[in-house]
Amino acid sequence: MLKIINGRIITPHRIIEGGSLYIRDGKIEAITERDIQVSKRVKIIDARGLYVAPGFIDIHVHGGGGADFMDGTVEAFLQVAETHLRYGTTSMVPTTLTSDREQLLHTLATYEQALSKNGKGAQLLGMHLEGPYFALNQRGAQDPRYIRDPDPAEYMEILQQASLISRWSAAPERKGAFVFGDALRSHGVLAAIAHTDAVYDDVLKAVEHGYTLATHLYSGMSGVTRRHAFRYAGVVESALLLDEIDVEIIADGIHLPEALLKLIYKIKGASKIALITDAMRAAGTLVKTSMLGHKETGVSVIIEDGVAKLPDRTSFAGSIATTDQLVRTMVNTAGVSMLETIRMMSTTPARIMGIQDHKGALISGKDADVVIFDDQIHVAYTIMGGEVYWERT
Repeated sequence: MLKIINGRIITPHRIIEGGSLYIRDGKIEAITERDIQVSKRVKIIDARGLYVAPGFIDIHVHGGGGADFMDGTVEAFLQVAETHLRYGTTSMVPTTLTSDREQLLHTLATYEQALSKNGKGAQLLGMHLEGPYFALNQRGAQDPRYIRDPDPAEYMEILQQASLISRWSAAPERKGAFVFGDALRSHGVLAAIAHTDAVYDDVLKAVEHGYTLATHLYSGMSGVTRRHAFRYAGVVESALLLDEIDVEIIADGIHLPEALLKLIYKIKGASKIALITDAMRAAGTLVKTSMLGHKETGVSVIIEDGVAKLPDRTSFAGSIATTDQLVRTMVNTAGVSMLETIRMMSTTPARIMGIQDHKGALISGKDADVVIFDDQIHVAYTIMGGEVYWERT
């Protein structure tokens, strides 16, 4: 048994000052407003007034600690998971980049091997395939060599591994994208809109075909546009308008400035927003140059102004954020309460990924995934399944 005392415990509806959290057999057993004496055979963590929150859930992450999931090795998967654990991430969705069929299949096979390893990193929740069915004009740092229309022969073969895939991002205006969305839905894979030049009518049809999430809102997607002098709402406006669509945002304070963070929060609310890092391999390092994607065949990037950029500075190329930074940005820059920020960092991501029954909130009976941090959101403990996996010394 593990007991956490003297904490500011963040529950779904309030913060309990000086509360205690009781964990048994990897599950949350109880939360009380004062310490209750239990069996002497218990480990005690004195939070000393620090916040006690549900573990952070990052549903879009590419790398960290010098490794990228596209490296295609078990060691890379474990390195990324261990790196982000130190910053409060207890669960993550490993994310690919646009690539060819063979590399996607190899990455899935590597992911399956990584699941069997007893690593010391964040739990892996299934792969996110980001691409290759994107709009060339909205590719950002995605490699244009691999961008193409959805091919049923290709994606149906990949979906034979659907148990390893939790989500797949695509541009809904591409030829065959609606049939692709139907296939994802029938295989239990979350369909997301990304790197797209779609307009409102395209998005409405996409929702009908199972697309319910906007991947990194504002990044790699259309806003208001003109066609033959007429204005059309783009994907940004569509995602903000439609209640059926959840949004994820890179809340590093760089991809989205203060005004846009506030706007998104004002319109969508914490129950429809997931905070994501979209981190690439330079996260958790001090390097000045790096590679987006595979360490040898990926895209060269520079690290500047706290973000990864293409060398010509025409586009961002992923963030170097960790989840603690996302929380810090939303609280300090966007002025969102700690309670609502944690909802976006834990509860809403869990609901989007369909794991809300056992993760995402400090509630009796749920997995004991816990992060303890101070007022500056510096992580002191990361706990998974009731076991301390990282402690700041």
